[in-house]
Amino acid sequence: MNKTILLTALLALLTLPACQQRKPAAVATLASMSENTGHHHHDRHRSDSRPDSQEPAALIDVHFDGNQGLKHLRRYAYQCWYSEQLRLPMAVAWYLTADHTRGREKRREQAFHPDDDVRNPVTTFDYMQSGYDRGHMCPAGDNKWSRQALDETFLMTNICPQNHNLNTNDWNDLEQLCRAWARRYGRVYIVCGPVLRGPSHKQIGPRQRRIAVPEAFYKVVLRLGKEPAALGFVYDNHGRRQPLRQTVCTVDEVERLTGIDFFAALDDKVEQQIEAHATLGDWQPASYTR
Repeated sequence: MNKTILLTALLALLTLPACQQRKPAAVATLASMSENTGHHHHDRHRSDSRPDSQEPAALIDVHFDGNQGLKHLRRYAYQCWYSEQLRLPMAVAWYLTADHTRGREKRREQAFHPDDDVRNPVTTFDYMQSGYDRGHMCPAGDNKWSRQALDETFLMTNICPQNHNLNTNDWNDLEQLCRAWARRYGRVYIVCGPVLRGPSHKQIGPRQRRIAVPEAFYKVVLRLGKEPAALGFVYDNHGRRQPLRQTVCTVDEVERLTGIDFFAALDDKVEQQIEAHATLGDWQPASYTR
């Protein structure tokens, strides 16, 4: 074959129509499964794919009683309903798989940072000398599978003023237990946030930048499969130890306490059944051991 024929064949290959060229696989994330409110931070990390991205995000959608003027923020690995008035996330929701309980990303290099998608964003300086920790709602430990997912857990719209002992002990133990359940059952769905009792609340932060301090925190956890079940938990925002069995309650009880409807995308019969019962012994493990 002469050089002219070889050159002609090479040029034909290089000029194939775009529709015949192989395209990279699309990356589907929790945030991309529905229309986004607010931009995604650090898009250079969008190459982290979620193997479970086909699960409908509707299962971790929540509904609030009345019009509370909350801003709905969709992030790479979680959703947040944020109150610009209270400067708190009123609900943060995500689902956790067995694979995502493990990861190589490290949190030691992460810094808390303001969220430019909200008005008057909270900064880490608003917590200075407050006596409260910057408590994660969606925990960093659930998101070490992705640099972007981990980084976005340090947005201040995912943070509440939390008692230090609660943050480092009982609340952390519950986070560890949720990871154990994700490994045991393959996937769990989680929503958590602050509990605000009464018309007024303690506040921290400088003038014009006050942050409401929750009286307590809630968390609801759902598993599906052959034996679907759900649990609720409520922890008071103080430093005394609170045994797990004293904090467990039904999802219905958390809904009455918060005015939030959880897991509304479930079949009504299934939802009514699992949200009315809370049996810690039906979950394995039934406690977290340090």
